[in-house]
Amino acid sequence: MDEPRPEKVAVVEEVRERLASSTAAVLTEYRGLSVAEMAQLRTTLAAAGGEYKVFKNTLVRRAVDGGPHQGISPWLTGPTAIAFVSGEITAVAKALRDYSRANPHLVLKGGILGEGLLSPAELAALAELPSREVMLARFAGMLAAPMQQLAGLLQALPRNLAYGLSALVDLRRSEAGAGVAPEVAPAAEPAPEVAAEIAAEPEVADPPEVAAEPEAAAEPEVAAEPEVADPPEAAPEVAAEPEAEVADQAASETEASDEPS
Repeated sequence: MDEPRPEKVAVVEEVRERLASSTAAVLTEYRGLSVAEMAQLRTTLAAAGGEYKVFKNTLVRRAVDGGPHQGISPWLTGPTAIAFVSGEITAVAKALRDYSRANPHLVLKGGILGEGLLSPAELAALAELPSREVMLARFAGMLAAPMQQLAGLLQALPRNLAYGLSALVDLRRSEAGAGVAPEVAPAAEPAPEVAAEIAAEPEVADPPEVAAEPEAAAEPEVAAEPEVADPPEAAPEVAAEPEAEVADQAASETEASDEPS
């Protein structure tokens, strides 16, 4: 068996080293692209963080045979070129997608991400994603928005409280200076429907006032007992004697008239 030529061995080792050191890789078929178009594609991919290299399929099969990337062997048909990614795979996938839209001869076969394989549909989905910087900026904005709102609320609370207290103090001072009691807001008028219902209800007469119970008659005061006058002193006996004499005189006159003449 012939020994492989040194140049082929060097290519196999180069493919292995590039696959091991790259963050991802995309396999493409470039059939029909001109030399100028290939140069333009290399320039576009270099700006996106990729390096576009053309290898023979047999040498690439030897490089991946028995390794974690041997699953790409079915894609190694026809003229194949590999875009080795040193940056973000989304940027390289987007550059390849945009270029393939303008040049249909460029066909995406599949890709490698870590030790996994990517289908053409998965590469197209990655191409739709924003870049890592944009995603991180959006995520940071999502995290910062609630904190900014909370900080704004915390700053507004003492300011609004100070404004409210100042307005209340000014109102009290103006009321005290004018000597007018604060006006009471008039009660809101009821809705027309409610007013109609209230007017339809009969008025309830006030209950008759209960006659006040007569107060208990005051007990009559006990008349003070009259003072008993002292009995009159007995008239002197001398005064009684004339009355006896008059009586005796009248009796003697009567007897004298009765005697016969």
